[in-house]
Amino acid sequence: MAKGDINSGETNVGIRVKPHEKLKEIYQITLEDGARRLGTKNLSPGLSVYGERLIKFKGEEYRVWDAFRSKLAGAIIKGLQNVPIEFGTKVLYLGAASGTTPSHVSDIVGEQGVVYCVEFAQRSIRDLVNNVAAYRSNILPMLEDARMPERYAMFISGKVDTIYCDVAQPEQAKLLADNADFFLKPSGWVMLACKSQSIDVTMAPEAVYKQEAHILRKRGYEVTEIVPLDPYDKAHAMIIAQKT
Repeated sequence: MAKGDINSGETNVGIRVKPHEKLKEIYQITLEDGARRLGTKNLSPGLSVYGERLIKFKGEEYRVWDAFRSKLAGAIIKGLQNVPIEFGTKVLYLGAASGTTPSHVSDIVGEQGVVYCVEFAQRSIRDLVNNVAAYRSNILPMLEDARMPERYAMFISGKVDTIYCDVAQPEQAKLLADNADFFLKPSGWVMLACKSQSIDVTMAPEAVYKQEAHILRKRGYEVTEIVPLDPYDKAHAMIIAQKT
């Protein structure tokens, strides 16, 4: 199924869907062969964003969430205990690319939430606009450089609950904290999909994760989790922290 395809979804005997034990608005899907996948309830029924499978179960449609295409899904499968994104959450997403993970975040926050998406690459933002934002009123795309939050401050209404950062920059924790200084609510959360190879190819990935976590602590955050994403994304980790 190509991006943007409309599909009625599949209703199959043997498929089961149940809410995740800990994480709100995230679901566990058991397929016909017994394989288990993550999923989110489709905010735009019938629409596939990146070729993911659509499944109907008890009158609802769910999108299978591919952990090899989404670092957040990989982190959840690897045991992430807290996803500070739920129904009604306001999220600033830095490095939204073409919208694979932002589309699932859009499902989670629902119509009462909002996902401000910052992306620098023109081709990616075009895909985000045409294939995702056009069908989801809670996604607001911005063609901007995440290193310069002052340039898009006028487009963000009030403070956000959570900032999710997935950028290929050498100073990822600093970039995230700089944006948080502008946009994050008191006691808000940050999520850093840390790409160690973009920071220092000579350091061990684990050392890079610790370094970035230390930077967040120095900027006033309590780091609650560091979850390596192998085998879904090599030399990556998800870092979760809360403003103190």
